[in-house]
Amino acid sequence: MNRALNGEGGPGPRWLSDEEQRVWRAYLHATTLLEDHLDRQLQRDAGMPHIYYGLLVQLAQAPRRRKRMTELAIDAKITRSRLSHAIARLEKNGWVRREDCPSDKRGQNAVLTDEGFGVLERTAPGHVEAVRQVMFDRLTPEQVMQLGEIMQLMAEGLQPQDTGADLPWLR
Repeated sequence: MNRALNGEGGPGPRWLSDEEQRVWRAYLHATTLLEDHLDRQLQRDAGMPHIYYGLLVQLAQAPRRRKRMTELAIDAKITRSRLSHAIARLEKNGWVRREDCPSDKRGQNAVLTDEGFGVLERTAPGHVEAVRQVMFDRLTPEQVMQLGEIMQLMAEGLQPQDTGADLPWLR
């Protein structure tokens, strides 16, 4: 198939080997299933998607449970528009509020409310159990260490070095 896509002659793309193709497809399949599983668990237990849970966790771990909206978008790797929509939904639930940033009149902070923190406290045990069941309970301690090293290596390779890069979360 690779030769058919590449055509005859001349240098072409470095196609994946059969083993690399198998690993790539297994990775895509597993990550899609994992994200779906966690989304369904969080929708069932807290009525929110996984991305919203991640935003609440970031705010809970931030000093004074607040973070600039721009930083939150960067850390969540989502566009500012998508973040604004998510924060609006979380505000409607009473879990987050926005406040003007005192150091920058144009900026806003997202603040985790006491009610939002309570939702996290009630939801976290079920979420961590879901993560443990689908991931860590299936791996040996050595595999966990290897997976961590592999994911760290991949993340480092994907982290843009160019501060002017056209990244969605900087738009």
